[in-house]
Amino acid sequence: MRRMLFFFLSLSLCLPQMISVQPAISPQPSLLAFALQEMGSPSSLNRKYPHLFIMKGKGTAKEVALTFDDAPDLRYTPQILTILKKENVKATFFVVGWRAKAYPSVVKRIIQDGHVLGNHSYSHADLAKVSQKRFQYETEKTDEIIKRLSGYSPKLLRPPYGSIKESQLRWAAQKKYVVVYWNVDSEDWRGIGAKEVIHNVLDHVGVGSIILHHSGTGRGGDLSGTVKALPVIIKNLKREGYRFVTVPELLHIPRNK
Repeated sequence: MRRMLFFFLSLSLCLPQMISVQPAISPQPSLLAFALQEMGSPSSLNRKYPHLFIMKGKGTAKEVALTFDDAPDLRYTPQILTILKKENVKATFFVVGWRAKAYPSVVKRIIQDGHVLGNHSYSHADLAKVSQKRFQYETEKTDEIIKRLSGYSPKLLRPPYGSIKESQLRWAAQKKYVVVYWNVDSEDWRGIGAKEVIHNVLDHVGVGSIILHHSGTGRGGDLSGTVKALPVIIKNLKREGYRFVTVPELLHIPRNK
């Protein structure tokens, strides 16, 4: 009994030291600076890699490129394709690998309608937060799927969220990709209405603009704003003298590597 009492008494004296919270170790300034440098802002990456990380076309022709991320799905992508066909507009669709594998008929319709395919990773991961090995897997796996469906390996790569590290950019360059960002964001991914989508595009568009929309979404996502806004955006820009082209046409590069 005495031994047990002594044990609990000793434990009570030691316990505060045992459970004391150690201060969190902050990243070393040099490591933090390196991480921030690795990420980079879109504008800084565009300045550093002007022929690799593209935000807009460089020409003076009154041309714009419609781009659609997260393709394909069974709900919104077919509606968007119908609108584009009716308006005689060609666009660029950035394809998520698992979606292309799940809905190959929609991908084939994109191809048959004359649109261009780009790589948007396999699982829609935030690529700047994954290892180099995982980044390469996400990219190459999607390439394989797109090539199987279309017959070509896409030259265009758009990382989900536009998020990419410099080391990943350099690997992409070695593999003959061009990384395509945007300079006009419809913000349709927020589930906003058509009126707001229209303003987000028309208030910021200009010569050489690469316009970001989405044509696929997850459970609970709502892209009806883009579906309703798209005909209005196309008609307004045509009226202003703009011509719609694919990203390869805008940048004067091939669609395949």
